[in-house]
Amino acid sequence: MPTERGTTSNTDRIMDLWVNSWIAALVVGTITWGLIIWCLVAYRRRKGTVGFPRQTSFNLPLEVFYLTIPIFMVLVFFYFTDRDQQAIDDRSQPADVVVDVRGKQWAWDFNYKSGNVIQEDLHEAGVQAHLTGNPIDKEQLPTLYLPVNKSVDLELNSRDVIHSFWVPAFLQKRDMIPGKTNYIRFTPTKEGTYDGKCAELCGEYHSEMLFRVKVVSESEFQAHMDQLKAEGNTGLLGVDYDRNPNLNETK
Repeated sequence: MPTERGTTSNTDRIMDLWVNSWIAALVVGTITWGLIIWCLVAYRRRKGTVGFPRQTSFNLPLEVFYLTIPIFMVLVFFYFTDRDQQAIDDRSQPADVVVDVRGKQWAWDFNYKSGNVIQEDLHEAGVQAHLTGNPIDKEQLPTLYLPVNKSVDLELNSRDVIHSFWVPAFLQKRDMIPGKTNYIRFTPTKEGTYDGKCAELCGEYHSEMLFRVKVVSESEFQAHMDQLKAEGNTGLLGVDYDRNPNLNETK
């Protein structure tokens, strides 16, 4: 269901498409059910009526109406969906921040690539959460840091099986497929900490594949990058750490 507006550059567009689609569906549904109920009442079998009513083999104007109206509705839905999808996935301009997000059974690695905002390649390796029925310490979850009001490209990759990157507050979700890179482009516009999870059943501990996204000021973001550098987390954790037997070849 729709969340708070203005979380990212895409949430308002996604929310408007969702809500307006439901409004259109409710209007069509109301008219359809109204016509059905009217037909049930107006053409019900009266007491004392015998035999069958007069049969009509065809009604060309009515059949043309039944054909053109649904086609028009589908085209309208397609136009607005395609328009918003192209705007959301537009990567024609380079992003300020590029992060290679790698899902793994059952945690996350975040590779911060050097660019306009990040001075050198840095990484942060996440550790799987452990759910015991007691409240978990969310500060220990893998955490993706993003600067507010900076465009972000998330390069989504998997180290082993199919995962899915999902931050409910961002209203965007995309699969992470071994051997294929998918992308999410957005600009976080509101500071805060947002919960995320894997949305694709990926094995025994799928429910423990949790993470968080912290949208912070640029100065706080740079401070976190400096902390990673001081901890020796330079470079990227790339494909060397992937586990994909389907791609392993004996030479």
